[in-house]
Amino acid sequence: MASTLSFPIIDMGLLRGEERPAAMNLLQDACENWGFFQVLDHGISTELMDEVEKMTKEHYKRVREQRFLEFASKTLEDGGGKAAENLDWESTFFVRHLPEPNIAEIPDLDDEYRRVMKRFASELETLAERLLDLLCENLGLEKGYLTRAFRGSKGVPTFGTKVSSYPPCPRPDLVKGLRAHTDAGGIILLFQDDRVGGLQLLKDGEWVDVPPTRHSIVVNLGDQLEVITNGRYKSVLHRVVAQTDGNRMSIASFYNPASDAVIFPAPALAEAAGGAYPKFVFEDYMKLYVRHKFEDKEPRFEAFKSVERQQSSNLIATA
Repeated sequence: MASTLSFPIIDMGLLRGEERPAAMNLLQDACENWGFFQVLDHGISTELMDEVEKMTKEHYKRVREQRFLEFASKTLEDGGGKAAENLDWESTFFVRHLPEPNIAEIPDLDDEYRRVMKRFASELETLAERLLDLLCENLGLEKGYLTRAFRGSKGVPTFGTKVSSYPPCPRPDLVKGLRAHTDAGGIILLFQDDRVGGLQLLKDGEWVDVPPTRHSIVVNLGDQLEVITNGRYKSVLHRVVAQTDGNRMSIASFYNPASDAVIFPAPALAEAAGGAYPKFVFEDYMKLYVRHKFEDKEPRFEAFKSVERQQSSNLIATA
């Protein structure tokens, strides 16, 4: 049973007026104590969001539903068991926006859907960078520090979108919608179904529902922001619980570091709290993450700290 703790919702319109300090305090609390929050009045038009939702749901019905039903039938015929523990009850496709877009290469998307998704991605990129600057302000970092930290040798981040449908599941006791995990990257912006729930995060040992809210964007922080903030902000375990009714739409956009970006705690934050997190290249972290996504994040951090210690030992030995 999920908890009914009050999930943080931030009206970004308040940042423009006299209530800005209170809104920034709410954002700070959400980042420090939740790792998740919803934003309203975020600058993306409701008309565009409605268009994206309509086209995404139509695309699933037209292209992906039959394929998923075949997968679902086979999974349930096999009776679940051990195999079902390693499956997710979702139908997905991925779109890359940066550094090199691939939306033109994805089959089965009509031209209008491509056009709308490109426009939506551009709006989300702007929102992600705006949010990162608000995080800088709360952390006492120079404006632009976090976006610069994500840029590698080409001067751009990695940015992509996972488009998912979570159809009705007759046996949610056998199969998860999406198994519990933290996100590997930077800041994640989610446009989710406002009628069908299922997304939950772990807070203080309890699973908390992320409420479906019309025209909101759900934001969560990934492992890289935990490292850069030296643990002041933390990535949080979350999952999707399969539902017996309704087909939940999820459009999650990941604003991540470039593959060759070097990630390490911001010096100002490391000095204040001691250096608890390692330094690594984001691509190396991702190689480890894909093998251990559904496991605890701490051993991933520890693996890179071990590498650092070994490199230091080697330097001392050769000095």
